[in-house]
Amino acid sequence: MSNSPDFTTRRRVLAAAGALAGISLVNGRVAFAQPKLGRVVYGQGSIDPFFAAGYVALKKGYFGEGGLEVEYLNSQSGPRTNQLLAAGQIVFGATAATAAPALTLAGKPATLVFGFDRKLTYANVIVRREDFESGKIKSLKDLAGKRVGATQPQSSTWLMALYLMQKAGVADKVDIRPLGDLATMLGALKTGSVSASMATMSMMEQAKQEGWGVPIFDATTESSWNEFMGGDVPGIAALTLQDTIQKRPEVVQAFVTALVRAQDFISANSAAAVTDAIYDDYLNAFPRAAIEKTLGVYKETVFLKDNIITQDAYDRMTAIMGDGRQFSNDELKTVPYDRCVNMSFVRRARGL
Repeated sequence: MSNSPDFTTRRRVLAAAGALAGISLVNGRVAFAQPKLGRVVYGQGSIDPFFAAGYVALKKGYFGEGGLEVEYLNSQSGPRTNQLLAAGQIVFGATAATAAPALTLAGKPATLVFGFDRKLTYANVIVRREDFESGKIKSLKDLAGKRVGATQPQSSTWLMALYLMQKAGVADKVDIRPLGDLATMLGALKTGSVSASMATMSMMEQAKQEGWGVPIFDATTESSWNEFMGGDVPGIAALTLQDTIQKRPEVVQAFVTALVRAQDFISANSAAAVTDAIYDDYLNAFPRAAIEKTLGVYKETVFLKDNIITQDAYDRMTAIMGDGRQFSNDELKTVPYDRCVNMSFVRRARGL
């Protein structure tokens, strides 16, 4: 049976329309749509400005411009992020950099592909102002016999609580309580369920601005940080399973390139402009002034402007994990830098 002229004409029109579907006009020029790399789920372990690069990449459409459809998920904690990644329910996670060696040791080889920061921004400790001003709790040593809030057992906040209490010589006298997410930790401290809490800078700023909280250890200051850490330590990083790197390197590259573009936006703009871009959609649970102040400090002293995690920084991190706090030193020898860190995607995105 032969096609009628009308049918043939309609078919040609539809074919032409289909061909034009991937083309649009940009500034009067023809621009072809980016190749589609598929859809991935990206989980961030909590809501906090230390994830600013992820929020900017989402808000500015950088993932989509690279051909990647990204569904954002607040995975609520580091351990839950790791569980979702190991189960294949998310393709990329952003959480404590300790996740990659921990997952690898658990039999799910994982790799850090992008560094957000050079300090553990959740390594602060805050107490109630009334306890501080009365002299009841003035230092970490004063937490002996008391409860300290963290997120979950084996989480980054739990690990840092243990590390700091050991450094202060009171680890065997402190009850580190797993409380869930950051908001719950802040509420538990405010109501007196715990005497102190691990805190991100935004939590610390919120407690100070509301007038009831005081830090007794502030990791954002260079003096405190260098005394306890001795140099850069990756706090938050993006990671994926090594299997994803092997099978879908183009997806990993598109994901990392979008985060690199986001970091460059953060570096090139004021804290106020960055806050304007991401506050309403992602961070409105915090007072806006606290977010802007936090981002200002992070831009100056915390964020990794090149997003490259060095071997020295990684080795400091695994030293914190070792000595039986999270793993034995022998276990950590099996997850060296070259096994758990791959900065080639960041380097390629930056033309290095």
